[in-house]
Amino acid sequence: MSVDLSHFRPYLAAIAPRGRTMLLPALHHAQSLYGWLPAEVQDAISRALRVPLADVHGVIEFYTMFYNAPMAKTVVRVCEDSACSMHGGTEIAQLIEEKLGLKHGESASDLSIGFEVVPCLGMCEQAPCALFGDKPAGNLSLDAVPDFLAGSHPEVNAKPYGDTRLMLARIGKVDPTSLADYVAHGGYQALPKALDMDANTLLATVEGLGILGRGGAMFPLGRKWKFTRGAPGKPSEKHIVVNADESEPGTFKDRGLLEEDPFSLIEGMTIAAYSVGAENGWIFIRGEYPRAYQRLVNAVEKAREAGYLGNEILGKPFFNFDIEVRLGAGAYICGEETALFEAIEGKRGFPRIKPPYPTTHGLFAQPTAANNVETLVAMVAALNMGGDTWREFGTKDSPGTKLMCLSGNIAKPGVYEIPFGVTLGELIEMAGGVPNGKKLQAILMGGAAGVFIGTDKMDLPITYEDMRKEKVPLGSGVMMLFDEDANLKQPMYELARFFAHESCGKCFPCQLGTQRQMEILERINSGALRPNDKQILLDVGFTMTETSLCGLGQTAASAVVSAIELWPELVE
Repeated sequence: MSVDLSHFRPYLAAIAPRGRTMLLPALHHAQSLYGWLPAEVQDAISRALRVPLADVHGVIEFYTMFYNAPMAKTVVRVCEDSACSMHGGTEIAQLIEEKLGLKHGESASDLSIGFEVVPCLGMCEQAPCALFGDKPAGNLSLDAVPDFLAGSHPEVNAKPYGDTRLMLARIGKVDPTSLADYVAHGGYQALPKALDMDANTLLATVEGLGILGRGGAMFPLGRKWKFTRGAPGKPSEKHIVVNADESEPGTFKDRGLLEEDPFSLIEGMTIAAYSVGAENGWIFIRGEYPRAYQRLVNAVEKAREAGYLGNEILGKPFFNFDIEVRLGAGAYICGEETALFEAIEGKRGFPRIKPPYPTTHGLFAQPTAANNVETLVAMVAALNMGGDTWREFGTKDSPGTKLMCLSGNIAKPGVYEIPFGVTLGELIEMAGGVPNGKKLQAILMGGAAGVFIGTDKMDLPITYEDMRKEKVPLGSGVMMLFDEDANLKQPMYELARFFAHESCGKCFPCQLGTQRQMEILERINSGALRPNDKQILLDVGFTMTETSLCGLGQTAASAVVSAIELWPELVE
């Protein structure tokens, strides 16, 4: 059956001069028209963007949300990872499968609807959760499934908590689509302050705030900007990249900021661009965040219309900066910054070997400052109030506040903004404790790439220095709680399954190791333990940690190994 390309060709003609960097947008646009990516569409994209057809096909196969076989335009995606699993997500997925009459990866014969069971959707505080096309739904129950499938189940909203609201101050109080509302609630006050300084003064000011990267790497923000500014290159050859590919089980802090306060990120990027001397901004957001993507695109357009983006911003001569938003399509590895660069460039999201580092050879092999969403929003909040006031919160070595993601067996799951220095026990108490009178058994700290800890750590302060001393990763601020009734073999297996699914396959230690880890834990979880499985599991974990190319493989065994060390009986 031939495919009508008449509605697609004008779009291709418009983007053709941009070349390969428009490959992801072209694939998304085509799939929105056809529901999938027929061979004729792939060929047309290849010719228009001058990308080899094999490369187009390779990018499509790399992402789980692109289809090269007939698929419905509307796909129901149900989360299968730990937070949803412990709240009945498996049973809900089974009921939806039954009602639709579809298995995972299938669509109805008339292509009216498709069905998939997928890794984390980033709505862990609303577990169990799912997507109905672009519509997010949380707190699902078996009784709610008919409404969900009818499209009438209420959409989820971010749940912010905490008595100290610096980064979360506007969430729930403003219309996230309104620039006027953002400005009326303190928005675009930090940018004029920044532009009144020369770039070197601004760099020194940001360094003095003591903000470390909030995506998990904890690299000092001011130092990264200084390195990027000092790298050779004109402003047109430098980039600000925001990593909004928040894809790790238990992590959902950035979603709240992206959906409910998107202009704060745009303002933060603009300040970063002035400081670094960059004209190009890019936001890469995961494909499973359709509402956040739509609101970000709207925020960029309205900021541009109002003169906050574009040429001579706020009348500053020679300060030109604009932003493009790129939507991912289901690949956790793109959260690794160099893989993210490859994705924006229209390639498979494979991580690069370091060095060279992004501050000198990042996007398009040009100087790039890559930052997490929370990092830039924290910087805006700190500039608004001034460095001295910002440092009144937190501790000497961990100033300010931190966003923490609480999910699992906790009474009030959600995003909590806390001053650094609050203990784990105090934060759990703030969140209502473990529900139903149950005792706490374990906490997964730092996300899927983190570690399990026991109840002996409740007095541990949440600071960079204290957690580093105790070898407990802060990561992206994840705390997933498991009560006394939880069988920890199940989340161990689910974490292993996640990494096996998300390994890009570029390096063999991760490609093979994640598969072996999953297979062994699947046996252990089903009670089919073999002799030496425990030692093999530890050996596989050690090999991945020491020899994998990037952070995915290097941390894929962290949680599993930590659980074995604390509770060896789990694998005996």
